[in-house]
Order: sequence, then structure tokens, then C-alpha cells
Amino acid sequence: MNRSRQAGVAVETADFIPGDAVVAGIRKNIEAYEAARASVVRQVRWRVPLFVGLVLATVVLIAWLFNKVADPNEQWFSTPHVFLYVVGFAASILLYFQAMKPATRLQQSFRQTLLPIIFGFIRDVRYAHGGRPNSFDRLPREAVGPFNRESFDDVVSGRYEEFSFELYEAELREGTGKGSSTAFKGVIVAFEAIEPLPGILVATRRTNAVVGFFRGMFASKMQELSSGVPELDAAYEFRTDNAEAAQPLVSGRLAQALKWLGETWPEEPARVALNGSDGFLLLPQAKNFFELPAISVPLDYQTHVAPMISDMGAMLATAALVRKIGARDEAA
Repeated sequence: MNRSRQAGVAVETADFIPGDAVVAGIRKNIEAYEAARASVVRQVRWRVPLFVGLVLATVVLIAWLFNKVADPNEQWFSTPHVFLYVVGFAASILLYFQAMKPATRLQQSFRQTLLPIIFGFIRDVRYAHGGRPNSFDRLPREAVGPFNRESFDDVVSGRYEEFSFELYEAELREGTGKGSSTAFKGVIVAFEAIEPLPGILVATRRTNAVVGFFRGMFASKMQELSSGVPELDAAYEFRTDNAEAAQPLVSGRLAQALKWLGETWPEEPARVALNGSDGFLLLPQAKNFFELPAISVPLDYQTHVAPMISDMGAMLATAALVRKIGARDEAA
């Protein structure tokens, strides 16, 4: 059993490891998935070249007919030709995804069956895909900055230890087209705070001057605080609308928790937000935590499923630690 003790809290990493009986059940589900996967792979192998090939053949035929009326100097490259190629490219993409639908349906169905089983350490576990999480509207926008596009992938909710949570993959973007930028991409864990904070407190990574300017405009009503720890103040911005209530947290357990998070999630600083009785842990991450391998790859418990269990357990154990930030000593 591995144990990490920070901010006066022990994080147990063995509590979420499934027992032999659960693993045996998971392996049986994997066997059923593998049997269906073999059939789907055969379907996809003929559907993709057929669907896309028909589009390409149609484009070539129409382009050849355009040549009959096009200027000799514009054979294959006239304005109608170029428009045709663009339309053909878009149609190829659409038909490719249409051809892959048997694989998409199988993998999504398997996730809906598998995730509640492998996360047996979560009570009242529920799984959804693509819907807007209930807690998202309560997430302080100061934690992510401005955005005008949002998308969600897998959503898992339930009870871990003594608190309810909602964990989801989110991508938030600002702008349109090539000029858009990522405000946040990764996992958000929403949880019940032990002690409500009378206000909002966010800890976000310190950004460059341009991004900081726009974030400052967005959070103009928020006051910046200092943790008193030079390395943390260099890496993080602490903002609140209630400095009196937030300062003891920023100088105390929040600073301790962020130090531990820096060791646990070293790729990009995690973000923390408190809003009344709601707490949020934001873990920037490019990968999809619950993604299955490509349909052509056999599914293996140790390679593909066990890491999901470990990742989920680590994220919830981390949320349990962050949840202690605002607690009185006797509650922590």
C-alpha cells in the first residue's frame, strides 16, 4: 500500500484497487468485447474504403466532365474544380466517420458497461457521455478565463469516501476557427466542500502579460493574494472576492496542497477553485483518460483498463486532499 501524507491528510492509493472477483468480471467483459471487436474490425475494413472510395471516384468523374467545358489552361484546376475538391474532401471526412460508426457504437457501449464496474470503489456510480455536467455552471469562470465554446466527453459521478463528486472531461475554447485558443482542456473534479467559503477563491497558473491582462479584465472584481511561498507565488495567481476569509487558506492548507499537486501532476499546474460549498480541482491534460485503444488494437486489462482505475483513484484521492483546504482542524 502506498501512502502520501500532505496537509495533515493521508491519501491511500490501495483503496481503489479492485479485488480478484471484480477483475475476473472485468476480464469476462473484455472477452465479450473482443469477440464483438473482431466482427466490427471486419466491417470497418470494407466500409471505409468503400464509402471513401465512392466519394473519390465521384469527384474524379465530375472533375473529368468539368474538363470538357473548362479552359484548356485550367484543366483539373479551374474554380469549379477547386470547389469540387473542397466539397469532396468534406464529404470524405463525413463518410469516413459514418463508416466507422460500428466501431464507435461498440466502444461507447462497452464504456457504459465497463466504467461502473471498474470503479467499484465509488458508491452510487453513474456514467454519462457528452452531456453538460450539473456542476459546471457553478465553476467560477475566473478559474478558466473567458471562453465561447465548450465540449464535454465522459462524465462520472457518485460518492467517494464521505463526499459526492462529479468528474468530467472538458474542453473550453475562446474564438473561432484557426484563431481560437484553449482556455482549458483536461479533467474537472467538482466536490462538496467540508466548510463553505463565503465567497470565491481561485488558484490558477500565472500566465504571460497578454493573457494576464485579459484575465485581469475578466476578474476585475477579484483581489489578488499572496501565499507567502515564493515558488508558489511565481507559479500561481490567487484571486478572491473575500480576502479576509480566503487569505488564511491561501497561506495555509491551499499552499500545502498545491506543493503536493506540483509533484503529483507535474506536466502543467493544477488549478483549484472554491465557490461557497462547491470545490473544483482542474487537472489540465491533453489525453483522454477513459479512451479505449483503436478498434484494431486488442483490449488488454493491464495495458488499457488498470491505468484507468489508477488514474481515477488518484484524481479522487487528490480531490479528497484538496477538499480539506477550508476545513477546521477538527474536521480535517
